[in-house]
Amino acid sequence: MDLVASLAAVIAPVFLISAAGFVWRKRRYPFDQVLVTNLVTLIGAPCLVFSTFTTTRVPFGEVGVMVGATLSCLALFALVATIGLRAAGMPLRVYLPSLTFPNIGNLGLPVCLFAFGERGLALAMIFFAVTSIGQFTLGPAIAAGRFQLGMALKVPFIYAVVLALLLGGFDVAIPRWIANTASLAGGLTVPLMLMALGVALADLRAASFGRAFVMSVARLAMGTAGGWAVATVLGLDGVHRGVVIVESAMPVAVFNYLFAAMYDNQPEEVAGMVLVSTILAYLGLPLLVAALT
Repeated sequence: MDLVASLAAVIAPVFLISAAGFVWRKRRYPFDQVLVTNLVTLIGAPCLVFSTFTTTRVPFGEVGVMVGATLSCLALFALVATIGLRAAGMPLRVYLPSLTFPNIGNLGLPVCLFAFGERGLALAMIFFAVTSIGQFTLGPAIAAGRFQLGMALKVPFIYAVVLALLLGGFDVAIPRWIANTASLAGGLTVPLMLMALGVALADLRAASFGRAFVMSVARLAMGTAGGWAVATVLGLDGVHRGVVIVESAMPVAVFNYLFAAMYDNQPEEVAGMVLVSTILAYLGLPLLVAALT
């Protein structure tokens, strides 16, 4: 019973808040995705990472370890996915971003927070920052066939990560009014991200369930095994190991669907992968968290 209660404490908030977003959309209540995305991207996430990194100190050495682990995971995912897709004769522009970039934001950050506490959230933020840079540069580049560095440079989250790490690394005291403001504004990020995920899932349809199921299983299996392998090779343990594996095991990110729709790369196929992989992730996350905690 203690294990069930512990798992429920981690998974239930994530599931229930995203389910609330799903029901909200199905009831046709107004929900401005553009507004919410901008609030999270421009205000919530930068304030959350600033507040997290300036209250939970992460030494530069640990930052380097997490950056290396994240880059290793992404490179491994991209390599394995490319080999598999080419062998199956499937287009890279459609499927490679979805297999490479998991939902480390909407779903990964809350799970790491509830499973590993504030320290887990701080380490997950590093994974999130590195992956976000790749997702907003290489993701659109693969989908569009051209590289666009400017998209990542416009995301204030990246600058907040650098500033917060520098202040935390050099142990600079933050005025209380700044710390309280960042904490208050950052507090809206996780619930809004989960609500937005639920709303997005309510709008998606699986075009081909069979193919979406196979590709979703591939993303989750590759992510879990890849994260486990990288954590083992790098000798990670404790919270570091747990965060790398959990973030790697996340389902297909909603942003992959947005990029596919933007560049007309069979968005219905990507939508199916987002929907099915998220459902499977909700079913499998209790087992994964139980194995890591």
